Amino acid sequence: MSATENITNEAQGNPLSTKSQLLETGAAAGQDFGPVKQICAHLNAFHVYASDPKRCVEANHYCSHLNEDVRQCLIYDSPASNARLIGVEYMISATLYKTLDAEERKLWHSHVFEVKSGMLIMPGPNGLPTGIWEEAETKEMEDVVGIYGKTYHFWQVDRGDKLPLGGPELMMSFTKEDQCPGFSELIGERDSRYGASFLQKREKRAYIKEPEIHEDADRVWKGNAQ
Repeated sequence: MSATENITNEAQGNPLSTKSQLLETGAAAGQDFGPVKQICAHLNAFHVYASDPKRCVEANHYCSHLNEDVRQCLIYDSPASNARLIGVEYMISATLYKTLDAEERKLWHSHVFEVKSGMLIMPGPNGLPTGIWEEAETKEMEDVVGIYGKTYHFWQVDRGDKLPLGGPELMMSFTKEDQCPGFSELIGERDSRYGASFLQKREKRAYIKEPEIHEDADRVWKGNAQ
C-alpha cells in the first residue's frame, strides 16, 4: 500500500516501522530534549484565521517561559502523544507589546475575552481534585489576561489536510461571543472532553480585572488584519 493510501492519525503516510520505533526509543533514552522539558503549561482554546475569521480551530498550547515577559508555545491539534504539530504562538507582556511598531502590533491578538469567557482553559491532571486545580488555573489566568499573542498555523487540519500544505496562516483570537457562531455548543463539546465548564470558569474569573487592550491588536475584527 502506498503512502498516499495509508493514513495514520489523519496524516498521510505509512505507520512507523520497527526500525523507526527502535530509533525513537534509543533517542528518548540517550538525549536530553532540554527545550521541551521547559514546557510548563498546557492551554486549550480556539484560534481564528486572520484571512477568514469564519474559520476557527481548536488549539492545544504547550508553553514555556523564556523570561518573565516572553513565552513560546507549540500548538498541537490534540493532547494525544501522536498529535500533529500545527503551529506556534509567541506571547509577550503588554510592556513589550507597546515597544513594537504599529504594523507589527497588528499581527498580535489579546487574550482578555478568552480568559474572561472561560474559553481558555488549562486542562488538569488526572486524579487531582477539580477545585484544587482550578485555583491554580485561575491564578495562571491572572497573568495570561494581559499578554499578547502572535500565532501562525502551518497545518490546516480543520479543512482536512493530510499534510501541512501551503504557506503559514496568521491566526487571531475571539474578542466577543457573537464572533463565534454556536459558541456555547463549540466550547461545551470541548469542555465535555476535558471535564470542564466554561460557565463555571467564567464565574470564577469574574474578579480578574480586564486590562485595556491596545487599539492595534485584534485587527481581524477591525477590518484591516494583515
